[in-house]
Amino acid sequence: MTEPNSENSAPNIIAGMMRIADKSDAEIRALYTAAREAGITRFDHADLYGFNHPGGYHHCERRFHEALQLGGAEREQITLQSKTGIIDDPWGYDQSYEHIVASADRSLSALGTDYLDVLLLHRPDALVEPEEVARAFDELEAAGKVRAFGVSNHTPGQIDLLKTAVTQPLVVNQVQLSLVHAPIIHQGLTSNMLGEDGAITRDGGGLVEHARMHGITLQAWSPFQGANGVFLGSPDYPELNAELDRLAQKYDVTPMAIATAWITRHPARMDVVLGTTTPQRVTDAAAGSALPLTRGEWYGLFRAAGHHLP
Repeated sequence: MTEPNSENSAPNIIAGMMRIADKSDAEIRALYTAAREAGITRFDHADLYGFNHPGGYHHCERRFHEALQLGGAEREQITLQSKTGIIDDPWGYDQSYEHIVASADRSLSALGTDYLDVLLLHRPDALVEPEEVARAFDELEAAGKVRAFGVSNHTPGQIDLLKTAVTQPLVVNQVQLSLVHAPIIHQGLTSNMLGEDGAITRDGGGLVEHARMHGITLQAWSPFQGANGVFLGSPDYPELNAELDRLAQKYDVTPMAIATAWITRHPARMDVVLGTTTPQRVTDAAAGSALPLTRGEWYGLFRAAGHHLP
């Protein structure tokens, strides 16, 4: 298996494995190799990924293990994170003690590993009992099965509720964020402004600030998505793509790298979760990991994406 390229490091880029269900072993190995050569060491999974394929729940985790057969020193070089809590039949959410522990055990088996580096609660459960989550986390940590914990798609209030019982730090909150879908940022910039939809404080209000104050890393999923699909090269976003092209030429990278850099430039030190299964796109995105966009460039991209600044 490929060793990491010591000249490259993309600690804020994560390779998402949601779409590998129907990929061959060779395709998965090529994706993994491209990620490692780009300096990516973190790989994102969920028990749900691949549920609608014959393999059912944990299918993508199994495919990852079957194709790569990671072991020994190489397993120690990467970070494996998975998520749990979404139920498909009937569709809903389950953050009970029994479900969390059972799902984690099945993820370990599917991935062929003794431990998960990080386990996230995939979606908020309206019926959650924080004491049950705490019991599950305590048991998984004590057994050495999970080393760190976090959440996904949770509001500050939902995180604080969990923390009434959970004693481990919640180190991650995975949220949807892209240049054209940025309510968690736009809301703070238009707060208290008459006639601005972004000024309405919803349950997610202050999510970025809450994460910064509590040492939670935000992981941005669907980083290139808009309402009608990928915005890169889309005729729906001519002004944004013109600005992406201009900055791509300036920094000698692709527009995808610039879109990535817009997220990683934020002082919250956000991570970007890639969903692509195309090795070249992984390479292109990782090139934006540490691009030093100026304030003017960052805000210029934000305005070009259609966001109003008061």
